[in-house]
Amino acid sequence: MPAPTSDVGVDGCRAVASASRAIAAERRPDRRLVGCSLFPFRRFWPPGCCLPLCLAVFLTGFVLPALAQPETFEGNPDSSAFIPIPKDTDDWTRHFRLGALVGLNISANFNESAAAFNSLGGAPQNGIFGDGYVRTDQTGNAGGYTGYWGYNNASQYNAAAQTLTMHSINSFSTTSGVNSSENGGFMPGLEAAYGGNLWYWKHARVGWEAGLGWLPISLTANSAFSGTASQVSYVYNVGNVVLPSAPYQGGPSGQGEPLIPSTPESQTATNLEVSGTSQNTLDVSLYTLRFGPTLYWDLTQHFSTSIGVGPALGVVSGDYKYTDTIMTGGFPTRTSGQINATDVVFGGYVNATLLYHTSESADIYIGAQYMPMTDATISGNGRSCQLNLSGQLYFSVGINWAF
Repeated sequence: MPAPTSDVGVDGCRAVASASRAIAAERRPDRRLVGCSLFPFRRFWPPGCCLPLCLAVFLTGFVLPALAQPETFEGNPDSSAFIPIPKDTDDWTRHFRLGALVGLNISANFNESAAAFNSLGGAPQNGIFGDGYVRTDQTGNAGGYTGYWGYNNASQYNAAAQTLTMHSINSFSTTSGVNSSENGGFMPGLEAAYGGNLWYWKHARVGWEAGLGWLPISLTANSAFSGTASQVSYVYNVGNVVLPSAPYQGGPSGQGEPLIPSTPESQTATNLEVSGTSQNTLDVSLYTLRFGPTLYWDLTQHFSTSIGVGPALGVVSGDYKYTDTIMTGGFPTRTSGQINATDVVFGGYVNATLLYHTSESADIYIGAQYMPMTDATISGNGRSCQLNLSGQLYFSVGINWAF
């Protein structure tokens, strides 16, 4: 008669397997997915049984392949059809992300025509010169004299001749315009994006994403130039008046100020070979809006990725500032100003994002984006600046949330 068979070994294995399943159920998070942005957070189970049969049951039932689809994935990898994601799915279908970005491969070209330098002479008809001013004070220049005057350089005053000379450039010419350019380095900014999934397709989720970006841009270019200027000298006979040392700026009251004649006694024009420098600064913000389709994949238990492509719209708004200096007769004549403008640019984008799951509803992401756009132009007063956006690249890092 055969010996009775003991069920202790089999029952022991069953008990261990049941315990492993219970542990797995406790450890498995209730994680819903947002496309490839979010992915299941599973843990590999440590062996709980030394018996070969129990270990086989454990590994077969609970260790998942690295590239397995998430438990909530309801697509059909064997079908090419787009399967709508139901509204009552366990898959989280929306996400929002916020991060910092760095833009690069952005440059600016500055161009100044000869007409841009005509303002170096000021406005002589209003008593404003390249190196001083003689204006109407609050007395109305009583008696033909004014206290509302000033000058910049000691060389303008000839004490022996008792004259004060103001200068104005009424024309300037170069063989060509003054051109300069500047290639920007790394420019920090911010980005935000919101999106969702609509269909399952193969191993991926197909959805959409809208994104906003803000990038401050500051580019400065310096250049030197030479040319021919027509300079007009305005000579004021100040008589025995003791002039304050240069530089001097009198106020408009006409009271308590040294008085000089309000009109020059003579004026002469001279052609000069001159040299100068130009500093141009573009200080603007680039605001971008993009919208397009996306594809999401779960790569492993802890990583996912997405790609997106679509049109983009941008707004460039800010200032073009300039300072020009011409050396005439050994002293500088300067002018400065700024042009405020806004321009709209168009283009497209393609991006790729890699995400790493860190908690139940948040991911850390890094991304790269190529966003070519049309150039923005700011111009005025004989000057123009072209902001080149045709090759701009962005790299970003931040946090992605599911909801």
